[in-house]
Amino acid sequence: MPTTLIRPTEVEARAGHRLWLRYADATAGEVDLSHLVGRGVFELWDTPGCFEAVYIAPYGGIAWGDDVELCPDALYLQLTGKPLTDVIPAAELSGERA
Repeated sequence: MPTTLIRPTEVEARAGHRLWLRYADATAGEVDLSHLVGRGVFELWDTPGCFEAVYIAPYGGIAWGDDVELCPDALYLQLTGKPLTDVIPAAELSGERA
């Protein structure tokens, strides 16, 4: 089991509010974020060119300016379909459930 968090190394915006991500363990693929568009802070993505301005923040979050940042671990879980305890073993000790 991994002992450290797996961080994103590349991110690219794709059509339909999808992101292509690559992580340090070579896992790569697309995540669909279209269900978030227009909701709360994600209204920002309605601005032309905003979604395409995605980048990896200094601590690994997937960000759009200072207003929107997504957890890289949650995106990794969505991408891989792995349970939380496979990615963050300490979650089992803290009582979190996958």
